[in-house]
This record gives sequence, C-alpha cells and structure tokens, in this order.
Amino acid sequence: MNQQIIAILPEFTSVIVLSMALLLDKIFGEAKHFHYLVGFGCLVNKVESKLNPLPFPQATSKRTALKTKLLGTTAWALLVLPLPALYYYFATHLAWYWQLIADSAVLYLAIGLTSLHQHAMQIYQPLKAGNLTKARHFTGYIVSRETSALTEHEMSRATVESMLENGHDAVIASLVYYLIGGAPLVILHRLANTLDAMWGYKNARFIHFGYASARLDDLLGFLSGKCCTLLYALQGMKQGFLSKAILNAYQQGNQYKSHNGGWVMAAGATVMSRKLGGSALYHGKMLNTVTLGCNQDITADDIPTSLKIVSRASLLCVAIVFSYQLISWLLYS
Repeated sequence: MNQQIIAILPEFTSVIVLSMALLLDKIFGEAKHFHYLVGFGCLVNKVESKLNPLPFPQATSKRTALKTKLLGTTAWALLVLPLPALYYYFATHLAWYWQLIADSAVLYLAIGLTSLHQHAMQIYQPLKAGNLTKARHFTGYIVSRETSALTEHEMSRATVESMLENGHDAVIASLVYYLIGGAPLVILHRLANTLDAMWGYKNARFIHFGYASARLDDLLGFLSGKCCTLLYALQGMKQGFLSKAILNAYQQGNQYKSHNGGWVMAAGATVMSRKLGGSALYHGKMLNTVTLGCNQDITADDIPTSLKIVSRASLLCVAIVFSYQLISWLLYS
C-alpha cells in the first residue's frame, strides 16, 4: 500500500506543492531571515542609487527620457532574469521528490497570506478600539496614499482595497504562475512585482526609469489577475453574484487606474456587496478613481471579510487543481 501511494505521488506534484506552501505560510508566516525578496530589495536600492541618482524633471527631452527608459529596462532584465534561469537549470537535474521540496520552499517564500492577515489586523484592531492615530500609523505600512488625516471609513476602504489587490499580487498570482511555469516563473513574477513596488511610480524620479518595471508587471499580472478575478467571483455563486462580479470586473476594472488591480478589487467588492474606490491623496495630489463593486460603503468590519475572500480563493485554487489531477489520474492510469 505504501509503495502504491508513493507511486502515484508524482501525478499530484502540483497540488502537493501548493498545499505545502500554503501550510508552511500558515505555520511559519513570512520568513524573518534570509528571505530572497529582502536581499533582492537591498540590491535594487543599490543599483537604482548608481543608475538613477537624481530625479529627472517631468519636462525632460524625449532623447533623455528614452535613454532613461532603456537604462531602466536593462536594469530590470539584469535584476529579474538571472535567478529564475539559474533555478530552472539546476532544478531540471533534481529527482522529482527533491524538486517538490525545492518548489514548495520557493512558493512558500513567494506567498504572503499570513503576512496580509497580520497587516490587516494591525489596522482593524485599533479601528475597533477607536484608536485612529495607531490605525493611521499602520495603514501607512500598506498604502502609498497620505494617511495623516484619514477617517475610519477611508482607512477601512484603503485596507480592504489593499487586501484584495495584494491577495492577487502576493498569493494568487504565485499559485497561478507555479501551475503555468513552475518555480522559475514564480520567482520571475515576484521579482518583477517587487521592482514595480519600488520603481513603478509616476513621479519625477521614476516616471522614465521605472517605466519598464510598471509595464512589465502589468503584463505579467494580466493572466493571473483574470484567474484571481474568477476565484473571487466564484465565491458569490451562493448569493447569485457570480455573473455580476465578473461584469463589474470588466466594466469597472477597465476604467480603474490599475487594470489588474481594478479587476480583482471590483470582483471582490461585488462578492462582499460593498463599494470601493473614490478619492485619495497620493504624493500631494488628489486622485479620483471609479467606484468598484456595488451596494453599501465599506466599514471596519469588512476588513476580516476581505481576508476571507483571499483565503477562500487560495483554497479554491488548490481544490480545482486537485480535482483536475484526480480526474486525469482516474481516466489515464
């Protein structure tokens, strides 16, 4: 019996890796030491300080702008591509069980479901206790908008938006890209996503240098964003919100400032029967965005609900993969 179980394990490698990574994240949370994304972030800061030491004015010449974009694109390629290429080269020589362990470790380090929960609770608990100062402090950890004067509603909205959007970036996208291209594609996406978080700003310093980082992250997140949208929307089947969530994702998400973020937030908000979007202050400028979702305004009590949407989406992804692999094994074994 044990030999039979071992014999069929390679047929279920994908679901085993997904399950192990999520379990490791649940038990240990975000790695405190030797996290490759932390080391990568330090390297990125050093590279950027050498290649892009001074902010470029908005009214720079087209030639200078193009030169800066090419420099940023080259830096992106040199920073992002080597590690997944090296992993692919060495992993192809491993036995399936060693690759399973290595892939699980890579995927565990890439996802941050427990970390999302911790960040959300740091805001939710002070909000419920009426400590807006503390809540504003921790809201600043997860958003780039100005937080010094945010109301309880605005902080609740910012947190829910962050949980739904980062539920894609830090959880679902990694699961999807593992299924498509294995651990190398997971690494590539997380490095690209990290670069976008550091360089993908439309300010004087990064409008040109971070151009490739922002555009390539949008491109890499396009397919996974649609998968995440579907995983969010499927959770509204019981309430009859499935089709409405997908329709809102298409209609509202395409008008949002971030295409991928707009789709997943619109779907998640619709399933929650809540409204996101509106005005927010970013880097001294008031930005107005389209309404995402429908019905009622966000409250602090919706923060835990948004976390459940992300958690259920990850479990739903595992369940779909398991069902597919089980059916395939039954049909072709």
